[in-house]
Amino acid sequence: MLTSKLEVLVEFGPRIDDQIVNKTLNELKSRDGVTDAVFKDGAIMVETTLPSTEVLDVVTRASGKRAVLQGFGDAQSAVSMVSSQACCGAQVIGVVRFQQTPEGPLVADGCIDGLSTGLHGLHVHEVGDLSQGCDSIGSHYNPSNTKHGGPDDPPEERHAGDLGNIVADETGRATFRLVNDVLKVWDIVGRSVAVTERRDDFGRGSSPESKIDGDSGCNVACGVIARSAGVFQNPKRVCACDGVVVWDERDRPLAGHGRRGGCCQKGAKSHSKPCCKV
Repeated sequence: MLTSKLEVLVEFGPRIDDQIVNKTLNELKSRDGVTDAVFKDGAIMVETTLPSTEVLDVVTRASGKRAVLQGFGDAQSAVSMVSSQACCGAQVIGVVRFQQTPEGPLVADGCIDGLSTGLHGLHVHEVGDLSQGCDSIGSHYNPSNTKHGGPDDPPEERHAGDLGNIVADETGRATFRLVNDVLKVWDIVGRSVAVTERRDDFGRGSSPESKIDGDSGCNVACGVIARSAGVFQNPKRVCACDGVVVWDERDRPLAGHGRRGGCCQKGAKSHSKPCCKV
């Protein structure tokens, strides 16, 4: 089974409690899908086949502390902050991370909130142009000029950017970990990733759109794919630009209103930017 390495920072404070650390490690090791968990250089290193969001939830519950994903993958990695790109009251938001594994395949790991319950298509698109929101990111990334298909189809019968479907639960959250044998991280940095309003039929439907995009509808959220840190490649604990500590960033917008103060509170103004809780 193809595993990913995660570097998880936990807000242990100035004095690390060995009992809490051991409890957290033991809880991780007891989970199916976790092959190893160790405490190293102030962070918890996890080798797993689970989505990173599930690992963070386990660490948070077991330790009783705030936790963030600081590094993803031990080779080349990339990340995209996806949102519905609306100026006001954006509803769909999340993170998709990409890891180029030493074995060859690419892992797409993510968590997206605000979706309707059910299946939604996930695709890498040609360009990272958000000047017109998700309308300017181009078609599916398709360097071989092939037809649309599913992630398990042969490379000559699918777009390289066809990642498949993700599933949103009754709360609107989709947590996923997809393995792709065609894409490479160095080919998609600077492009974009988008999630669609409906499921992708993998080109097997009867409508004309099925052969183009799986009849998956419009893009409800998208984001530019950028290089990101692998394990132990990011020493940051405080953002130099505004002093926000790394544990607070997951509950605050990336910039603007609410960045340095509280956010995501009940009754927040409609113009407030959404917060990414993944």
